[in-house]
Amino acid sequence: MTAEPALTTDPVGVAPPTPAEFRRAMGMFASGVTIVTGIDEGGPVGFACQSFASVSLEPPLILFCADHNGRTWPRIRNSGRFCVNVLGEEQVDICGRFGSSKGKKFDGLGWQASRWGTPALPDVLLRIHAEVHDVHVAGDHDVVIGRVLELEQITEQRPMLFFRGRFGVDGHEPPGQPALANLWGWGDHWG
Repeated sequence: MTAEPALTTDPVGVAPPTPAEFRRAMGMFASGVTIVTGIDEGGPVGFACQSFASVSLEPPLILFCADHNGRTWPRIRNSGRFCVNVLGEEQVDICGRFGSSKGKKFDGLGWQASRWGTPALPDVLLRIHAEVHDVHVAGDHDVVIGRVLELEQITEQRPMLFFRGRFGVDGHEPPGQPALANLWGWGDHWG
């Protein structure tokens, strides 16, 4: 017979993780990479997003998380519609373009407006067109629930994976991987 462990509701001397510790630990979870795009009267906008998941089959719902301090998410929220562009392994350049707070995201990029009025990026694995269904405040981010309007499977290729602060897993790194200092800097705010 094994003894039941004593449950401690408030351990003494255990501090919550710092932001750096939390980021490093969450880097142990491999995730895909998406670009969430939208458009408003100011033009097209988009940001790189790893916090993406399916939620429900009926109705078809997805979610992503966006930083309250980001410049892009408020514009997408006001427009009411967005497109989640799921990146392929070799789309490091597009990821770098949308993963930084610097530069014009759509300059020189061959994109098209979808039938839903959102920017559709070229050569991605999948496009998920959705409308904002619900938004929940969670700390310094919003959890955005989107109702799926249409799915477009574009290409068949390996997905872009982000793990331990790098693209790829087990030596399967895509060509052209930028220095991490140039990608998703600490000062950048996704969304």
